[in-house]
Amino acid sequence: MSTQTIEVRVGSCELIGKVLSFDLLPVTDELPPWEAGAHIDLILGDDLVRQYSLCGDPADKTRYCLAVLLEENSRGGSRTVHETVRPGAVLKIGAPRNLFPLVPSEGPDVLIGGGIGVTPLIAMAHELGDRNVPFTLHYVARDPAFAAFLQASSFADRVQIHDRSNPSTSRPDLSSVLQGIGRGHVYTCGPVALMDGVQEAALALGLTEAQIHREAFSALPISGGETFEVLAAKSGVRVQVGADEPITAALARAGVKVTVSCEQGICGTCVVDLLEGDPDHRDEYLTEDERTDQIALCCSRAKSPLLVVDL
Repeated sequence: MSTQTIEVRVGSCELIGKVLSFDLLPVTDELPPWEAGAHIDLILGDDLVRQYSLCGDPADKTRYCLAVLLEENSRGGSRTVHETVRPGAVLKIGAPRNLFPLVPSEGPDVLIGGGIGVTPLIAMAHELGDRNVPFTLHYVARDPAFAAFLQASSFADRVQIHDRSNPSTSRPDLSSVLQGIGRGHVYTCGPVALMDGVQEAALALGLTEAQIHREAFSALPISGGETFEVLAAKSGVRVQVGADEPITAALARAGVKVTVSCEQGICGTCVVDLLEGDPDHRDEYLTEDERTDQIALCCSRAKSPLLVVDL
């Protein structure tokens, strides 16, 4: 989670289908600048922090825009947003963080989002439009809750909606979607199966790895690994971590508490310094440079028999 906390006031709110769209305005100072692909931490309570992609126009420096889908199996975040976010409410957020930036390109670029993974692509569509870069945005979903939101956007003429609510409807032909991309780039966010399919189709068409960009909204699963040990250096506690057990749970059994929030490897709350060992990073938060000496304990595993962490 970002260490910088910013106080904001909710501006306009609009419920479009199951999606609550709302603006966040500065209470005092100006909001930090951001670029398409960035997300923020939305602090909803002492132990409830959720990450949402900014989906407004990055050229608008006066506000942040979020669009939150009310999920049927909500773990508390989307439900709390829909129940409590109202015009005038004062909230706290973290500063924008971007692990999914746009790369300079003359296009045409292709944006492919599945489910809630479409949200960072909305900001990309705004930014590409501002740059006059040709693009198309493809939205794939079994419950296309963001369809009305996209159809009301300024770039609606560049949106293609692939409604998969009918079980007989097949996934879009990704090879056809990516035809003619040339030196452009493809950006995809959503379920792993969709992103893997996009990557496979792009590589088959001759695109390079550098032209393919993806972001997941959750970490890789922790199941299916080997057992290993973790030593908390400061406390001297050494524990065995089970094959299907988070490191945080193993440490908690031994009395070493680690603060967690999303428990999906995307917020950074449980990140600590790594002192020794070979980690198997499964988070979506740390950059490659940060992974040299840090680890997200809620989801990561080990390639070595022992990890030593600064706890």
